[in-house]
Order: sequence, then C-alpha cells, then structure tokens
Amino acid sequence: MKLLRVGPAGAERPALLDGDGTLRDLSALVDDVDGSLLADASTLDRIRAAVGAGVLPALDATGLRIGPPVGRIGKVVCIGLNYHGHAAETGAATPAEPVVFLKSADTVVGPDDTVLVPRRSTKTDWEVELAIVIGRTARYLETDEQALAHVAGYAVAHDVSEREFQIERGGTWDKGKNCETFNPLGPWLVTTDEVPDPQSLALRLWVNGELKQDGNTSDQIFGVAEVVRYVSQFMTLYPGDIINTGTPAGVAMGQPEPKPYLRAGDVVELEIEGLGRQRQELKDA
Repeated sequence: MKLLRVGPAGAERPALLDGDGTLRDLSALVDDVDGSLLADASTLDRIRAAVGAGVLPALDATGLRIGPPVGRIGKVVCIGLNYHGHAAETGAATPAEPVVFLKSADTVVGPDDTVLVPRRSTKTDWEVELAIVIGRTARYLETDEQALAHVAGYAVAHDVSEREFQIERGGTWDKGKNCETFNPLGPWLVTTDEVPDPQSLALRLWVNGELKQDGNTSDQIFGVAEVVRYVSQFMTLYPGDIINTGTPAGVAMGQPEPKPYLRAGDVVELEIEGLGRQRQELKDA
C-alpha cells in the first residue's frame, strides 16, 4: 500500500494512493497514519480489504497539499557516511560501525513544502535518502530477519544539512542537521510488501534541473536490516519512528570548489524508485 497524509500542515487527513493512481480517503477507517496504525495489523488488513472492495471514497487531488506520510513521529534516527561513494567523495574512511545521530521530529515537513536556508548559512547541502519507517517496537534485535520484520515500510527523505554548522562550529553534528524544514519526507509510506528488495533501489536528486546524485541502495555500507538491528542495540525503536539511511555520492560538499551549495531560489527535486518524488523551492529563513 501507499499511505499518505493530505491537507494543511497540522491538519492532515489519512489517505491512500490506489493501484490506478486515485487518491482515496481513509478518514472513515483511521484517524491518522501514525505509529498506532502501523502497529495494528488488523486495521491495516481492514484497509487492504476496503481497497479490494473498492469502497474507499475518492479525493480530489487538485491543489491538495501532501504532508509527511507519518504523523506524530517520535524520533528521526540518521545514519551518516553509509554509502561507499559518499564516504570516498568526502575523504572519510569507511566506518567500521554505523555512524548514528538524531534529527528532531519537528524538522519533518511535507515532500513539496518550502525548505528554509538558515540565517547566516553558507553551506546548505542536499542529501537524498531512503527512510525506514518502523512498524513494531524494536529492542535488542538479534538477526536481520527480526530487523526486517519490524519495518512497516519505506519513504523518500531529504536530509538537508548545513555543513559549516555541522562540521566547523564545534561539538556534534546536531547544529547542522536540525534547522527548521530540514527533513522533507514522503510523498508516501510504501509498505514492505511493495518493496521486495530495499537494497536495490535507485535514488536521484536534481538541483535546478541538473542531476547531482544518481545512486543505488546497493552501494550502502550497512544495509537496511543491519541498520535496524544495530540501532536497536542502543535505543528502543517505536512504531512510527524514522531511520534515514544515508546518502549516495554527489552532495555539494564532495564537489570541487567553488562548491555549489544551495541558496534561496534554488529548486531541488528528488526521487527513489517506487517510492515517489519530491520538489522543494528554497527560501531564506
């Protein structure tokens, strides 16, 4: 299934994109697409049955904003330097273990919402990423099979980053990762039954129409199952939590001088095979 949330920010309603590309209203069945739904197998089965029966009302998508596909996100866990190509372009050694950091859930916005360039920013960068959406509470998982069984689905994420704040201002990466609007998510949460192999997905990103990133999740250093298993050793993952799994080569930081960092007026478009497409216009904060 392709689950999503539509409507004004803070007042989104649950919806589904059916196999014919028609937007369907889920609000008669569920209050929201959130952790409580993702952990409720019986309700998910009722949604599937309603889709099969053709009883879900259609929604007019004209002018309708698409919000983040998951509501009430508890936390966003991020994996850094998780593609061989990206590590190489930044001159970083291949990590022996996943590099883990956190983004605040309030950085999450819709896939086509405006991204704000922070005040005094000189190095705002792009990063297309595969996002894992957790569907079952995960603690101390032992195997890849267990890890994948705790995944509800996948989505497109844009891990926007301010590199000066992240790297040159001291401390941890948090200052460069948690600026407002720095995590567009969606358009859809695609359930795992529609993503048979998360390690074989093409990822692409364009800036002002120019292709900048053209990668594949097969280049990940630590795959989806290993990431979920690993993170569960250090924190409890709850339904509705998000894990951004890193970005392929092609970010601004890895390009020759003068590096083409983002500015107000730029347009970023990104997509992952089977998971949908995003488009953001940048403005000054």
